[in-house]
Amino acid sequence: MSQPRKLIHHLLHGSLVLQITIGLILGILLALVSPDAARSVELLGTLFTTALKSVAPLLVLVLVMASIANHQPGQKANIRPVLIMYLLGTFGAALIGVTASFLFPSTLVLTTADPSISPVGGIQQVLRSLLLSIVDNPFNAVVTANFIGVLAWAIGLGLALRHASTATKSVLNDISGAVTAIVRLVIRLAPLGIFGLVASTLASAGLDALLGYAHLLAVLIGCMLLVALLLNPLLVFWKIRRNPFPLVFTCLRESAITAFFTRSSAANIPINMALARRLNLQENTYSVAIPLGATINMAGAAVTISVLTLAAVNTLGIHVDLPTALLLSVVASIAACGVSGVAGGSLLLIPLATDLFGIPPEVAMEVVAVGFVISVLQDSTETALNSSTDVLFTAAVCMAEDDYKAPAHVSS
Repeated sequence: MSQPRKLIHHLLHGSLVLQITIGLILGILLALVSPDAARSVELLGTLFTTALKSVAPLLVLVLVMASIANHQPGQKANIRPVLIMYLLGTFGAALIGVTASFLFPSTLVLTTADPSISPVGGIQQVLRSLLLSIVDNPFNAVVTANFIGVLAWAIGLGLALRHASTATKSVLNDISGAVTAIVRLVIRLAPLGIFGLVASTLASAGLDALLGYAHLLAVLIGCMLLVALLLNPLLVFWKIRRNPFPLVFTCLRESAITAFFTRSSAANIPINMALARRLNLQENTYSVAIPLGATINMAGAAVTISVLTLAAVNTLGIHVDLPTALLLSVVASIAACGVSGVAGGSLLLIPLATDLFGIPPEVAMEVVAVGFVISVLQDSTETALNSSTDVLFTAAVCMAEDDYKAPAHVSS
């Protein structure tokens, strides 16, 4: 094999984690040595994130639609228990975020703070937004990355196509495989994209921008670690009644690492599907549950929304009682279900939660801007938690079945 072909083979089939690590290190070095040159490679990062945004909604649409259409009556799917774990995990994450914000309150630097703010109800706006997202035009849902609308159409079309001919279902499977192959190709380009993203972000914002919000970052990342290493293992143990940590660490190692750098739950679906196959999970379950989780299972997003909202509330001196804090947990959980499966999606839903406390839109958008400043670490950690939890909870439900045979590396 010639040297160019060896190089191409290594790039396409070599360790993605190693390649991403090299891209990350080179990006940091370039930002430190030559900030001007680092800013010039921003296009690499922009191309990568744009490619993820463009393909992720289509991926969710075809995967869910094909999975439901090909489901045969009488086959076990176990989607309901997976959904229950998704909901419990997301709400539990929101509670952890709220509790940590009371124990370790954060403050923000806001320029449009208004001391005359009075609380108003915002749960109706959240529910209205979700309902409108569900009935969105399917083409607009795909174009605007409205994953709730995409999921609704995927489920509806999948159910309608269950009675289609075998040839039609075969075409759906072929389209699903083709879109998955495109996503895999985009993910293989992640090292270049991450090199551009890290270099340009550090050159523009600098490490000082991150250090200025070190406390806020510590609260956010600390909450997500608690979810990953405490809440999730407890939920998995409740389901499988044995040591959950071999499975937890397997999902973190093989799913969370790639999701950390791609920053897209939807784009990480093929990684999770491949992991599910290696774990010997039931295909009828994971083929639906994992794409579904990439859309609605957003524990990390619930943490982000609740922590940043209470940071704004604390900065403005608004009093929060226990019932309101519980309501915020519910709102954050509901809002998290509407988060786009691409980078930065949770930040755009913060205004829905801040509206609960009567915080005006201009202040809420300042909070969003702060989120984007720290998103280099916040969004990556959030996505790693979201995506790895998709396959973790799906695996837990499958492993609870009597006929399941676990691979040696996840058995206890």
